[in-house]
Amino acid sequence: MDIQFGSAKLAKECNSTKLLVKTQGEARAKLIRRRLDALRAAVVLDDLRNAPGRLHELKGDRKGQFSLDLDGPYRLLFVANQTPVPARPEGGIDWTRITAVTILGVEDTHE
Repeated sequence: MDIQFGSAKLAKECNSTKLLVKTQGEARAKLIRRRLDALRAAVVLDDLRNAPGRLHELKGDRKGQFSLDLDGPYRLLFVANQTPVPARPEGGIDWTRITAVTILGVEDTHE
């Protein structure tokens, strides 16, 4: 899967283990690297449906975003990077056709 980042700062952080550990702490940095590696290895987003990290779509004002669990309340957030976003005939996002994502960041989505 193709991975882009929402900002140059985020790309720099996620592509440097040292900087990621400095900003997120060792345990969370390790989980972020695992989730990014899993995304890179996937052909389509649906490949991660049953993988560690509990991939799921968000609702409400975050509709269209996806989340992968990290530690505690923290999640790796991203969106499909395709225009238009692949849709299922019955509605919703078609995970079997998403081949590119943009990482938005690491957040506590429960605040």
